Amino acid sequence: MLETSARLLRLLGLLQTRRDWTSAELATRLDVTTRTIRNDMARLRALGYPIEARPGVAGGYRLGAGGSLPPLLLDDEETVAVAIGLRTAANGSVAGIEEASVRALAKLQQVLPSRLRHRVSAIASSALPVPSRGPEVDPDVLTLIASACRDHERLRFNYRTHSGTASRRSVEPYRLVNDRRRWYLVAWDADRDDWRTFRVDRIEPRPPAGPRFTPRALPPDREIAAEVARRAGEATWQYRARVIVHAPAEYVRNRLPIPVEVDSLGEDTCAFEPGSDHPETLALYLGMLGADFTIAESPELVAALRTLTRAITAPSRPASSRPAALRSYGAARARPSATA
Repeated sequence: MLETSARLLRLLGLLQTRRDWTSAELATRLDVTTRTIRNDMARLRALGYPIEARPGVAGGYRLGAGGSLPPLLLDDEETVAVAIGLRTAANGSVAGIEEASVRALAKLQQVLPSRLRHRVSAIASSALPVPSRGPEVDPDVLTLIASACRDHERLRFNYRTHSGTASRRSVEPYRLVNDRRRWYLVAWDADRDDWRTFRVDRIEPRPPAGPRFTPRALPPDREIAAEVARRAGEATWQYRARVIVHAPAEYVRNRLPIPVEVDSLGEDTCAFEPGSDHPETLALYLGMLGADFTIAESPELVAALRTLTRAITAPSRPASSRPAALRSYGAARARPSATA
């Protein structure tokens, strides 16, 4: 009986990891016969789980919607990740899930073993959340897109670009990427016959979902995430600048608070092109460099730096009381190569 119960739990765990399974695949995973799989599916149905079956030689099973919520089989690391995620959800970028996150966390803490409860408490007591200032995403939209990615179903939606241009899109969705409190969808745009990245907060779905598609070959997930971060950094900002920094490229990458493409121009010289909707933000980024720099073709940034310079050199405020980032900028501008 214990062996059967353990097998049923493993079977539930497999059904949660993928939408469709054949009998042969499940039998191989559990090291049993397909007849045992059929009997176990009948046991699960008797317990109230909505098991859907497809007849035929290539038939299989899936965990349907409705009925009782099956137990989630999580290892220690997954459990800690879920608990920490629920704690930080109230300060995240998904709208309307704060109260639900608190309720779910209360339920989870009731059943956490002491070894995991101590780990979660240690992280929570030392972590200081910062309220989200980015755009909020409707959780229903996020869930719909995630389901389409999982099930390989075409997605149709209205889309608003950075400039406000509206369009209708039909795409093959593949990955959701969260970068700097923004959600992005990586998809194959059928009308443009190319890969595209979409801001999820600008997506207005047009249900129902389209037909299923055959997935295309994808690079590793880490490469997809890196490409999204690069494209997000090169988005159409209202203000852009080219900055030549008299320091190694690796040094500049480590100093900047956001991922930026930095081109090496020599052992001690590099260049990058930051962007922002506010030139003052660009000025603060440069204040974090702690190195001499030259600004190319950005009068708005030069004006912002001059304003910042007047503020940090005002005689009413001692130099020692300035923020460290501004003091480093004050040292950098002393070199004649800086144009501001």
